[in-house]
Amino acid sequence: MTGTATTPDPGKTQWTLGVARESINRKGKITSSPQKGYWTIWLSNNKKYKALAGPSVRLSLKSQPEKVGVFVDYEEGLVSFYDVDAAALIYSFTGCCFKEKLYPYFSPCLNHGGKNSAPLIICPVNHTE
Repeated sequence: MTGTATTPDPGKTQWTLGVARESINRKGKITSSPQKGYWTIWLSNNKKYKALAGPSVRLSLKSQPEKVGVFVDYEEGLVSFYDVDAAALIYSFTGCCFKEKLYPYFSPCLNHGGKNSAPLIICPVNHTE
């Protein structure tokens, strides 16, 4: 199992995090879903969380995570998202069939006139197998 964490700045109002397969479409309008090769979660309007599972799944979180861990178990077909500080599962995509390389996917989303200008910070995750 491998993992990275992203620290969404408290000033971030929108972002998308997860993994994507090597052959994803990188041009035009992108629709994140496992069927299109994306396993992602999304924050919008500074408080609405969704797993972009096609159809989307609304996520109810007790608090806004300050560090989101993204973990992949390629052999088990599992992509999991955790609130790292709370050690709490946010969402898992299960039963995935990966047939090519996966890469981290991070989108800070649009700036919206400075309302979403804070950065996403990528950092390593310390975990034991």
